[in-house]
Amino acid sequence: MEDISRKQLNNQEFFQLRQATEKISQALSKRLIGHLNTLRPLFLPRKLLGIYVKSAVKEEVPRSEKAFSELQELYGLVCEKPFSLPRKLQPPLPPINQQLEITPFQYPLFIEGGNKTVQITSPTRWILSFQGDCPLERLRAMVSGREQRQHEEMQQALINHLSLVIFLKYFPELKRLLEDLRYEVEIKELSDLGNLQVVVLKAPVATFLPPNDFILQITQFSGISAFQEIFDLEAIENIRDSFKEQLKTLVL
Repeated sequence: MEDISRKQLNNQEFFQLRQATEKISQALSKRLIGHLNTLRPLFLPRKLLGIYVKSAVKEEVPRSEKAFSELQELYGLVCEKPFSLPRKLQPPLPPINQQLEITPFQYPLFIEGGNKTVQITSPTRWILSFQGDCPLERLRAMVSGREQRQHEEMQQALINHLSLVIFLKYFPELKRLLEDLRYEVEIKELSDLGNLQVVVLKAPVATFLPPNDFILQITQFSGISAFQEIFDLEAIENIRDSFKEQLKTLVL
């Protein structure tokens, strides 16, 4: 269950805030993509895994054996259920695309009164991974049986997410750089994908949800069991400046 504030809304307020949310969400996504395109040369998979991943440049990398061992351990925790993949990774791994991709963070909300599960999308959080042919939406479709399973693509998808989790552990300066750009960086587990660990970035803007009965009303009207968190426009005035707070601790 995600920890998020709740606020009462009427229909007019909801439609106005939904339009504002769409505009701000698009602006934040565009901003993040720009930052990631600039930072991309710093996220070289071979700098983490060395000879344990296929690459045009072959080089011995300090700690690459340990990094691969950690990748194998994290992969081994999730590969069997629900993916039915072999437990052992065989080095060198297939090439990992250096391009980074983001996926909006989603989570289920069960509404008891309507006996219904609604998929909630956050406009301020994104799952970050190395880019591949099997993004999360497609991976979920394979797991649920909505799409035929492609085991090699599923395995590569797990590697793309888990490698980045380990990458930020081994290169904490990149995590600090993202934080300096005002993103919160955390590792979360996706329960519907066997508790797969992923990197989540969060923009420093507060959001909220209306009460469950209001969400139920909107989803019944739309016919779609999905809802998006709403930006708290008042909170925009109070966006936390971590750098300013850090300086204050030095003098106060």
